[in-house]
Amino acid sequence: MPHIAQSLDDLLSQSEILSLSGLEFMQKILDGTNPGPPIGQTMGYALHAVEDGRVTFRGAPEFNVTNPVGTVHGGWYGTLLDSAMACAVMTKVPRGSVYTTLEYKINILRAIPLGTQIDCVGTIDHVGRSTGVSHGEIRGVADGRLYATGSTTCIVMKLV
Repeated sequence: MPHIAQSLDDLLSQSEILSLSGLEFMQKILDGTNPGPPIGQTMGYALHAVEDGRVTFRGAPEFNVTNPVGTVHGGWYGTLLDSAMACAVMTKVPRGSVYTTLEYKINILRAIPLGTQIDCVGTIDHVGRSTGVSHGEIRGVADGRLYATGSTTCIVMKLV
C-alpha cells in the first residue's frame, strides 16, 4: 500500500532517485517502498497501477476540490491528468535521469459528480533522450464514462 510523504525529509534523495530507472521508481511507490506524492492526498487520488509506459491513478473528487458553483474545479482534472501522463513518461526514463512537465493540455468533456470513483490513465506515445510525449483519459470506474482527456510533453534530463 503506498504511503504518502509528510515532509521533505520523507522524500528520496537525488542520488536515491537517480539510482533507479523510472519504472523501478514508480513501482516502488506503488508497493509502498518509496513515498507517494503529497498532492495525491490533497486532491483525493492515489497511484493504482504501474506498467511499462502506462500509469493509472484512482480517486474520487470531493467537496474540497470544487469551485464556487459547487462543481469539480478544472485544476483537479488538470492535476490528475498531469500526474498520470507525466508518470507514464517516468516509466520510460532511464537510470540516472529525471523528467518534468514542459506543457500539458486538457479537454474536460463533462462534469464528474462528486464522489464518483474514476481512473486516470496516462499512456506514453514516445519517450526519447530529451523529450517524452503521452496522453491521458479520466474515466468512471463503474461505467467507463469518459470525463476528460489530455496530452503532455515532458523534458527528460540526464543528471549522471
